[in-house]
Amino acid sequence: MGIRKDSNERPEIAKVSPPAAIAGGELRIQGKGFARSDWPRVTIGDAVAPLTIGSDTLVIVKVPEGVSAGALVVTSGSKASKAWSCDIGIQIADSLHPVANPAVDRYGNIFATFSGSRGQKVAVAVYKIDSGGSARPFVNDLMNATGMAFDREGMLYVSSRFDGVVYQVTPNGSMGVYVEGMGVATGLAFDEDNNLYVGDRSGTIFKISPERQIFVFATLEPSIAAYHLCQGPGGYLYVTGPTTSSFDSVYRISHSGEVEVYYRGVGRPQGMAFDAEGRLYVAASLGGRRGVVRFGADAQPELFLSGPGIVGLAFLPSRALAVATTNAIYRVDVDIKGRPLF
Repeated sequence: MGIRKDSNERPEIAKVSPPAAIAGGELRIQGKGFARSDWPRVTIGDAVAPLTIGSDTLVIVKVPEGVSAGALVVTSGSKASKAWSCDIGIQIADSLHPVANPAVDRYGNIFATFSGSRGQKVAVAVYKIDSGGSARPFVNDLMNATGMAFDREGMLYVSSRFDGVVYQVTPNGSMGVYVEGMGVATGLAFDEDNNLYVGDRSGTIFKISPERQIFVFATLEPSIAAYHLCQGPGGYLYVTGPTTSSFDSVYRISHSGEVEVYYRGVGRPQGMAFDAEGRLYVAASLGGRRGVVRFGADAQPELFLSGPGIVGLAFLPSRALAVATTNAIYRVDVDIKGRPLF
């Protein structure tokens, strides 16, 4: 790349995509004048972002660890661009092992698992993280905690992929068996009538009525990891089940159990959530870029948030997004209202 040294104009940022990221995620910065007098240097807050690609019109950087502010600036020589605001996630808990969406109660507390490898006995299965980021043990004696969901009464339900049991947990952490025999029980979701759906990764979606009657709701291809479930607008149940393909599908299932492909072409789709406008967010990769993919009303995808190892997400009452990676929870202040579950 030739460095031009004949301009006093400052670099100009025209676009940063995606609009949000967590540590390790990539940001694509488009504009002009990034290399007029020197190699571009990018800062996010007070931290220098490592450069992946640099040219006069395009810069790609990785978000460094420990960034707490989202003001992005491109500097070339002595000239700096105007700051561009990005939504950068702040890590609020680590030393976890989520494998699906975190769960959020009506007060904004976040619940995350330490799932462990199959058959691994762990000291704490579910942690409760308050709005200040303080994490404390919530559920102890549960093997391979996997999916979680709250009902309208504030009871937490946790699946175990080890024994095929779905457990019911009271607000004070007391646990009991809600239903068993769910195969390799993974994703959980409630509908507006308080029916609970359970994804058995071997290929079955179960529907459990409030009276605990069990029905086979739908069947899909087996997943190598888990079924992730999310209730969406129009009474549709949305399902992902990652396979060995990099061209996986997001499915949706009607009230009557009819399965259709909502979108095909994302890589390893996992946890999901809807916002209040009916847009779907999926932890997945798009075009080889990993993060959170957002689908608009036309079901067309865009990368909304960039970051590695993302397995799930959930909206908070504060209009922030809780993002779960394979070992941590981040809070991203996206100022988006989540879809009410009930």
